[in-house]
Amino acid sequence: MTRFLPIVLALFVAACTQGDAKQQKDGKAAGGASAALPVSVIQVASREVPVAFEAVGRTEGSREVQVRARVSGILEKQLYTEGDSVQAGATLFQIERAPFEIDLQQQRAALAQEKARYALAKQDADRLKGLADKRAISQREADQAASALQQSAAAVQLAQARVRQSELNLSYTTVEAPIEGITGRAMQSIGSLVAPNGDSALLTTLSRTDPIWVRFALSEAEFARLRARETAAPQVKLELADGSAYAEAGKMNFASSTVDANLGTVQMRAEFPNANLKVLPGQYVRVQVIAGTQQAIVVPQSAVQQNESGRFVWIMGDDGRAQTRNIRAGSWVDKDWIVLEGLRPGDKVITDNLVRLRPGSAVAAKPAA
Repeated sequence: MTRFLPIVLALFVAACTQGDAKQQKDGKAAGGASAALPVSVIQVASREVPVAFEAVGRTEGSREVQVRARVSGILEKQLYTEGDSVQAGATLFQIERAPFEIDLQQQRAALAQEKARYALAKQDADRLKGLADKRAISQREADQAASALQQSAAAVQLAQARVRQSELNLSYTTVEAPIEGITGRAMQSIGSLVAPNGDSALLTTLSRTDPIWVRFALSEAEFARLRARETAAPQVKLELADGSAYAEAGKMNFASSTVDANLGTVQMRAEFPNANLKVLPGQYVRVQVIAGTQQAIVVPQSAVQQNESGRFVWIMGDDGRAQTRNIRAGSWVDKDWIVLEGLRPGDKVITDNLVRLRPGSAVAAKPAA
């Protein structure tokens, strides 16, 4: 039995060696098949793209007015529904009228008294002037009568001004809309005492929403590029908070002449039609200013990645291996990203299987969708 043991061990070792060799051969075959990772590849080329500048903006009414009480009194009526659209001149509130009607009657009575005094002073002045011409009285008496007439005329003018002021105060008891627009909520309740000076003066607000304005800011560098384009009327587009594009195109109607010293930005404003009230004042939106076109290379946004060195893309080299290429990206064009530096026409950019790629790994190209 001991005599056959070396022979059995030798046969076992030979079998194991053949099995390992076969396994290594199979592994190499399998490895060769999986070494070329299938990836989608696009060959980039320069094409015409818009020159766009993007910023976050906030909407506001093209006219926003605070409606305030101009006289003191009890707020008797609210004659509008909050949130409704009203025309200019529509009555919004009614303040108690009685005290102002009484004051107007008093001022009119005072005016009538002053007119009566003026008529008497004029008769006296005319009579004394005739006597003075005949030297029946001294010239001094005639001069005093003429001075009294002038004082009476001034008193009449003062009384007329007070009547006009009372009429104006009475008209202020009817609070009207100064512009056409959308009404805000009522700031004072019916029965409250309002006064022109103080917190109770504000009654409501009015906002004209068609057209709607959008305020935003561009960096100093972006503003310089925008001015360098020499575009007479840049087109402005809007993207709403839900990601949908606003159907109406806008136009620039203001650009600040100074740079904000703290932020290094230039304040700008655009105007958009808003007949259906799709955009409300106070919304945050994304603004895109388009100033002409330029020739540039674009790649899908999904192909662009970022690490500590910045943005980069995966390139398929002529040897069929993957390599990274650092790029400087510009703005977005739909679902593509404008590449300002780092790519040349004809470069093959890999668009999928990016997480499985390693520098130098073999790839097999297939047409990108």
